[in-house]
Amino acid sequence: MEENQNVDYSASNITVLEGLEAVRVRPAMYIGDVNERGLHHLVYEVVDNSIDEALAGFCTKIDVQINPDNSITVEDNGRGIPVDMHEKEHRSALEVVMTVLHAGGKFNKNSYKVSGGLHGVGVSCVNALSDHMIVNVYRNGKVYQQEYSKGKPLYAVKEIGTTDKRGTKITFHPDGSIFTVTEYKYDTLLERMRELAYLNKGITIDITDLREKKEDGTPMRADHFHSEKGLRDFIAYLDENREKLMPEAIYIEGERKGIPIEIAMQYNTGYSENLHSYVNNINTHEGGTHLAGFRSGLTRTLKNYADRSGLLQKAKVEITGDDFREGLTAIISVKVAEPQFEGQTKTKLGNAEVRGAVDEAVSEMLENYLEEHPTEAHTIVDKVILAARARQAARKAREMVQRSNVFSSAGMPGKLADCQSNDPAECEIFFVEGDSAGGSAKQGRDRRFQAILPLRGKILNVEKVMRHRAFESEAIRDIYTALGVTVGTPEDPQALNLSKLRYHKVIVMTDADVDGAHIDTLMLTFFFRYMPELIENGYVYLATPPLYLVKKGNKQVYCWTEEDRERALMEFGDKGIHVQRYKGLGEMNSDQLRDTTMDPEGRQLRQVTIENAASADRIFSLLMGDDVPPRRAFIEQNATYATIDA
Repeated sequence: MEENQNVDYSASNITVLEGLEAVRVRPAMYIGDVNERGLHHLVYEVVDNSIDEALAGFCTKIDVQINPDNSITVEDNGRGIPVDMHEKEHRSALEVVMTVLHAGGKFNKNSYKVSGGLHGVGVSCVNALSDHMIVNVYRNGKVYQQEYSKGKPLYAVKEIGTTDKRGTKITFHPDGSIFTVTEYKYDTLLERMRELAYLNKGITIDITDLREKKEDGTPMRADHFHSEKGLRDFIAYLDENREKLMPEAIYIEGERKGIPIEIAMQYNTGYSENLHSYVNNINTHEGGTHLAGFRSGLTRTLKNYADRSGLLQKAKVEITGDDFREGLTAIISVKVAEPQFEGQTKTKLGNAEVRGAVDEAVSEMLENYLEEHPTEAHTIVDKVILAARARQAARKAREMVQRSNVFSSAGMPGKLADCQSNDPAECEIFFVEGDSAGGSAKQGRDRRFQAILPLRGKILNVEKVMRHRAFESEAIRDIYTALGVTVGTPEDPQALNLSKLRYHKVIVMTDADVDGAHIDTLMLTFFFRYMPELIENGYVYLATPPLYLVKKGNKQVYCWTEEDRERALMEFGDKGIHVQRYKGLGEMNSDQLRDTTMDPEGRQLRQVTIENAASADRIFSLLMGDDVPPRRAFIEQNATYATIDA
């Protein structure tokens, strides 16, 4: 102890990171991570600047390009970043914006009333994490330019020509020494640009991928987004594959307590509640005060109408808030000048004043709608009564699931081979397709921390059934029991209670064929609709069994993709080669299954995440709903883009 106290520790040990160095040293603090999500977040930060110009009324068009070298170009027709001398910094305002943290017009409410950007890290962080960036500003009839490397300017802002355009064009290339992934996914960016176009009606957003071209030289993929009706178009897109209960969505737009509020809602014949909330274009998937205000306003107004109509008295059924939201798709978008975010991922709105504003707007405008549309109002109340009856049946079914003590061996599903450890953080459970593969998995597992539960065929498609039907399914009851989770928390009776979750890795392991993919989709649909908290906490994974075993003499190599197989056949030559195609897990012995798919040292797990909840909602309703033609069109359109991620 004496020696430790004498270790030299003085002012010379204190490191001060200048400029943007802090961003490069701790990038995850600023953009979340240095993997795929953080990589795409760079694009969103730059686009958010252009959206801020649009919200302020100065920008109508935004172009996003993925360039052949995986750099990104974002160009808008806004006012252009100021280039004149900054009084305090004694350099161009453009250089200040691009190289100083927390510098920009959005901190001055005279420039922007509201602004996007979840953490407000801004374009300077994008600059810091790019090995090269070039900015062109079109302003006052002139073109200005500055280039940067890793956040540092290569020269002072200079005038390079004249123009009749206005706006800002930014091209940046992510620094490969910081990011573990540097290849952009077009579909990921596509969904965010589509979302932004719906959330900001009247703006045109074009996205183009220049990495692949058709025979005529035009880009292989390019999309154009422009919405005049905003959220009404958005909800039509989300509910495209659902049977609607009313011809037009209910639309609410107005300002309360200085907060612009826009809401679109549509009832359908489905059984899930699909609420998507946004603050300043940020997807607040953890909800918050704006969502609470919507729910309270909706419940109170609909209940008052149902009471006045006398329909509830005839039905003789008790109604709760959940019943008013079954089969409801709604989008809530608010613009808040000083948003306060909280929650695990900082996507939960905490501003108390927003709840009352949204509640008031929903109550007033929904009441007017119900009075003016009696037919639709009666249809909604009938749907609510049906939901209440189904909820009572579901509660009884849930009680069957939760009656047994999940920690007693007697309460466990008969086919569960549990692990020895009681520490959820190190435990994992494999839901395995079929008894044959389940047998191999039980022999190949590490019984200290790996549990196996064979699936009895294909589980129920929960997209097509009421909740009580799902809880009556033995396979689904087994899943709840094995995981140790229950339904209902003090705050939300529909929420999943994770306090007794027994495994922090929930792995779906199926055959590498069409049937296996179908089971994957059924399981993911179930998790997304009934256990979204598992996905949000990063607990759900898909196992990736190999497609081939290539052997020549004593040499052998497993191949997970067609490219892997081709590579192995260059390496091995063309004689004396044996290629085995694994169509099912049961074709592998326990050692092979362990080495390729279960052993943490050699396996390839794919973590399931929800990057865009609205998009995921639409895809699940499309893939697992009743409407066949859209599903066929989706599969045909996307078959060429399907990939296995390592």
